Amino acid sequence: MFKEPRDKQVFLIVLVAALGYFVDIYDLLLFGVERKSSLNEILPLQYGELTDYWLAKLNAAHGKELLNWQMGGMLFGGIFWGILGDKKGRLSVLFGSIVVYSIANILNGMVQNTDQYALLRFISGFGLAGELGAGITLVSETMSKERRGIGTMIVATVGVFGAVVAGFMGDVIENWRNSFYLGGAMGLALLVMRIGVYESGMFNQLKQEKVSRGNFFLLFSSMERIRKYLSIIFITVPVWYVMGTLVLFSPELSELLGLPKDSISSGRSIMFAYSGITLGDLASGLISHLWKSRKKTLALFLVLTVIGIGLYFTIGGTSVTVFYAVVTFIGFATGYWAVFMSTASELFGTNIRATATTTAPNFVRASTILISGLLTLATMAFPDKLTATIAVGVLVLLVAFIALWKLDETFGKDLNYIEK
Repeated sequence: MFKEPRDKQVFLIVLVAALGYFVDIYDLLLFGVERKSSLNEILPLQYGELTDYWLAKLNAAHGKELLNWQMGGMLFGGIFWGILGDKKGRLSVLFGSIVVYSIANILNGMVQNTDQYALLRFISGFGLAGELGAGITLVSETMSKERRGIGTMIVATVGVFGAVVAGFMGDVIENWRNSFYLGGAMGLALLVMRIGVYESGMFNQLKQEKVSRGNFFLLFSSMERIRKYLSIIFITVPVWYVMGTLVLFSPELSELLGLPKDSISSGRSIMFAYSGITLGDLASGLISHLWKSRKKTLALFLVLTVIGIGLYFTIGGTSVTVFYAVVTFIGFATGYWAVFMSTASELFGTNIRATATTTAPNFVRASTILISGLLTLATMAFPDKLTATIAVGVLVLLVAFIALWKLDETFGKDLNYIEK
């Protein structure tokens, strides 16, 4: 049996994972916060003088394209870092991923055109893909089965607060380039803290055994594993429908809902949404612990998400205050990321746990690309953009409830086993 870590070691692991996720979310959402201001500066340099109409049109189009590049990077990065985490160890991912995305974000502050912007969003997304999965895997394998949900809750709650800070700093920092410099610098500063973190005892024990580690295709080697893997991913896609569509493009959607042009900003929407998510992650983690059920907690928050999306489209256009209040509520409703990550890490054996826990959230994030494509198709099928957005939301939620029905309960599950 592996040696149980001391309380100080556990505390340091949870602290480093939490602060790492804080920086991860800050950098991940930074593009959403600075999208309009950064592209409003870059696009005239690239295309020449533009009217307000064409600047807004190109801003939205390039914004969607750049988001897809970032999420594409996360998709490939999730697979790379997940496999590396099971083959070389959880710590190798924690160190390597943060170096990649920190340097990419610093360079992102120097871009002069959208091609450079897209490349660095891809590289940044690639790096960001490894942080959360490795941290959660390390926390889950280090803490007892009774307490690991609390550890994950702390990581998620502290982490998502990074988005609140990103939204706040977007209002405070006048030059968008400085926001990217700050994000990169915070990431590099974290490397110093990680020096004292120990590797997972379960992984060290696994290295002594002759077993396939980090085999991504093992996740698809049986119908049972496919069911488990796809279920936990599709349950969480509504989070990124909300964040990647309803919140990120809130300036455009709020105008369609009837609010005055430019009365809603992406930065403030992100700040309010993630304030709600911070509370939601705290609540979902505690409820999961009290109910001793991941599945029932996910069901509760999915129902709240349905209510939140309904409020967004029905009363969101009443006033600016109501819109931000709804965005805060819908953030709380989608604050089941902590339970999602706990469940993802508990579904699979030690030899593919990092692979599953790292790839699953990045497939969820990369679902933004799929949702973007569905929105394009829905816009052709429905009379207006608002109806098309609602239709895609209904589809995403329907699939999520089917996935929840198929999901296994994992609370209190012993994680010291391997997949063959």
